[in-house]
Amino acid sequence: MALSTDLHRIFDFIIELDKLKAVLRKTKPVELDRYENSAEHSWQVALLAILLAKEAVPAIDVTRVVEMLLVHDIPEIDTDDRIVYQGRDEQARLAEYAAAERIFGLLPEAQAKWCQDLWAEYDARLTNEAKFAYAIDRLMPLLHNLRNHGQSWVENHVPLDRIFQVNAAIGHSLPSVWPYVQSLIHEFATTTSLISTHSRTGITSSQQV
Repeated sequence: MALSTDLHRIFDFIIELDKLKAVLRKTKPVELDRYENSAEHSWQVALLAILLAKEAVPAIDVTRVVEMLLVHDIPEIDTDDRIVYQGRDEQARLAEYAAAERIFGLLPEAQAKWCQDLWAEYDARLTNEAKFAYAIDRLMPLLHNLRNHGQSWVENHVPLDRIFQVNAAIGHSLPSVWPYVQSLIHEFATTTSLISTHSRTGITSSQQV
């Protein structure tokens, strides 16, 4: 009976995650005229983390990172996606914690705690693995923008200084990668007039991530 109950809860949880496929982000997949969803984003950043793990400074447990990235956006089922450049206030933080508690609470106790702990570790960004996971989470949409003519930056009027400020986290965990990425941003900025150095919609360099 205990096994069947646990299986029922696991199955309920995994089907609940179908809803993540309906959560639309602000970036579009390259050459596709639609917004990506948070489920496909989670898969893509997990793979990117594996591919760049050897560049991590300090060294990280990439398995832990991948586990973190697979759960990091699950609360968006309840809260929806939020563009990182707009920052996160206390109300949003509390809403995400409530969402994590509800959704992970569908699982049996031990697995619920495992997911909750992973998610909280990522959110706190105190461990090397969490910092690396966050850097990867910043890098993937940046790459989309560079290949998509700055699509989400342009649509959301993100100023150039804010792009550098938010994505500087990449350099903290991937110091060998960040200079090349910076050069790509500079190159992009010189070939487009669509991104200004000042915000037109209230996204400013003073807002916190």
